[in-house]
Amino acid sequence: MKLTMPMAITAADDSSRTISGRIVAFSELANASTGKVIFAENSIEPKDVFLNLEHDATRRIGKTLSMEKDSNRAINASFKIFRTNAGNDAIVEAMEGAREGFSVELSVDDYETLPDGTMKVLKAELTGVALVTNPAVKSAKVSDVAANQDSEVEKISEPETPNPTEGETKVAEDKVQPEAPTEEKTVEASQINISAVRKPVFTTRPRLDFSAGKYLENTIRATLGDEDARQYVAAAADTTDNAGLVPTRQLNEVINGLANGVRSNIDAISRGVLPDAGMSFEIPKITQLPSVAITGEGSAPSNTDQNAAFVTVSVQKFAGQQTFSVELLDRTSPLFFNELLSNMAAQMAKVQDTAVNAALITGATVDSTTVATYPDAEELLGIVSRGSASVYSGTQRFARNIIMNTSQWANAMTLNNNGAPLYNVAAGTNNFTGGQVNPTSIRGNIAGLDLFVTANTSSGTDTDGSIIIVNPEAYTWYESGSYRLRADVIASGQISVMVYSYGAIATKIGAGAFINNKA
Repeated sequence: MKLTMPMAITAADDSSRTISGRIVAFSELANASTGKVIFAENSIEPKDVFLNLEHDATRRIGKTLSMEKDSNRAINASFKIFRTNAGNDAIVEAMEGAREGFSVELSVDDYETLPDGTMKVLKAELTGVALVTNPAVKSAKVSDVAANQDSEVEKISEPETPNPTEGETKVAEDKVQPEAPTEEKTVEASQINISAVRKPVFTTRPRLDFSAGKYLENTIRATLGDEDARQYVAAAADTTDNAGLVPTRQLNEVINGLANGVRSNIDAISRGVLPDAGMSFEIPKITQLPSVAITGEGSAPSNTDQNAAFVTVSVQKFAGQQTFSVELLDRTSPLFFNELLSNMAAQMAKVQDTAVNAALITGATVDSTTVATYPDAEELLGIVSRGSASVYSGTQRFARNIIMNTSQWANAMTLNNNGAPLYNVAAGTNNFTGGQVNPTSIRGNIAGLDLFVTANTSSGTDTDGSIIIVNPEAYTWYESGSYRLRADVIASGQISVMVYSYGAIATKIGAGAFINNKA
């Protein structure tokens, strides 16, 4: 939960380029961006932060010079102002009373709700401080200016402050207002110094009347140059927990229905380790066996030499990148970065698996018999039998796996005998034992072949290749480990993260795969 709470500036020094004041008061009731709030003693620890202009993190005008607790009742801070145009303007505005308040930005870790509805903060982290235009309590302004110019001290008083409104009086009554003696400092002739004559009371942002109509009105007025309207719009946009608005909470769970990292096509074939160098490699392949023949007595033996060739396998790079701001990395939940890396890895797995699916279909033998797009039980058994025979004939090895896309998987689950499922047999329901196809598992068995269900298909849902019967030894997936790179883009204040790996699919024997031929 984020809170913002203004306090008054007590001093601004042009020569040293500092602005100072109380930023947090403990055990004093206030109206913050979430409503009434009180901070328990020691609930906030001093911390070096940036000084922003009007809570805009992209408009940093200074950073912490010093920050310390005052007898556990308050935190006082001094900020060094940057030598930028915005910084110069901020000092002048603070000295002239145009921007006369601090507003802290807090991330609340623990709190309790008191019987009157007040939120008591038990633990919070200081995330920033802002220089703002109007503290809520008018009496907490800088009221005296002490300047020493040309070796002469001149005292300048601001115009008399009007009587506070009824709402302002109520806030003031809730506060303890200790007085501090007036103290004027003698400085060098070139120095200008402003000091408050009293300690400021704990000032807070006023509760705003947020409504769709009011927001629209102020948005229009702000566009036309109305400063009060601009402050209203800034306050409304400052936090999701503004007073008068119902806050929207965000849970730590993430919904992801787009990727899961499963590689069924790769799991259905053999695996190998990618060579440590080169963007291609070669695998020896026997192309001609030595001949052996029945030979008559005294006859010369068959004399055909064994020959070999090389299968060239190309290595492919799989890579993805995302660029985001340093603020997103630093200020968001660690869940974002973990989810980002997880999803990039899942997307890499999906692309790799789809590439293997395409290689299997490209090198496969197409069934000479056409069948319905979604075969019935008899047609499916025909595909399995013809495919198994074809694979054994082409590789001298058995087909052991069958790969189906999700549409064929759904069809297999519907196959039945008088309502009794053929591939999802419950004990005692029927006498069929053709295999196991389960809606809660992408692994199963059909007619003796291990089933692998894939959502990563290179072709459509109802095309040739939606059913693949394969000898896993005929195809091998070679890969190296995954890599992650991070590069900070200094010029734009962004971070680029790239995840990449190298992989290769080797079609050792094309006839080691067999695909359906839809009618």
